[in-house]
Amino acid sequence: MCALMPRSGISSVPYHHLMPVDANEQRLPSAEDEARFWARVEAAWAQCSAEANRVRRALAARAPGPDTDLSAVEGALPVFLGTLADQCRELPGGELTSLDRVLERKLCDIDRADIQAVTDGSEDGFLYARGFIVAMGRDFYDAVTSDPQVAMMDAECEEMCYFFAHLYRERFGEFPETGSGISRESCSNVIGWAG
Repeated sequence: MCALMPRSGISSVPYHHLMPVDANEQRLPSAEDEARFWARVEAAWAQCSAEANRVRRALAARAPGPDTDLSAVEGALPVFLGTLADQCRELPGGELTSLDRVLERKLCDIDRADIQAVTDGSEDGFLYARGFIVAMGRDFYDAVTSDPQVAMMDAECEEMCYFFAHLYRERFGEFPETGSGISRESCSNVIGWAG
């Protein structure tokens, strides 16, 4: 986790639901928020081609080594992103904020030097590479978290990085306040870049 250690306890801050907070009173995504986030990602992929989903699922199981042909997945990303936007565009502000909080946490947690060594890229490029890792779904995300060598060089999804924040802004005219106290920007995770 990004330099924040969860504590047991619930914030008394009024919000769309009670959520866990860390020792610094920063809001953390709940297990339910994370489950909803990954379910929405999978539901959006379900509208893409069988080939794109086959390749996407194979990424999580692949052995580290030469990169896989991602053309089917890259070609499906606009469909995936469009479907995800359609699913979420009319959600209440609190739900969009919760989804954005999960996304920023997931991006922060994989903001690590060992993952950047595989994906390469500038600070922006590494953020977009992490966007790709999250967009591919929980299985690939978990695989990369466990073994950074599973990550792919030159695989990016810039649109995913601020996806829910942009939907929130379209609806409400401002970016959401996640209250997490973390950044999704590259090199922000002190623990991921220590050493």
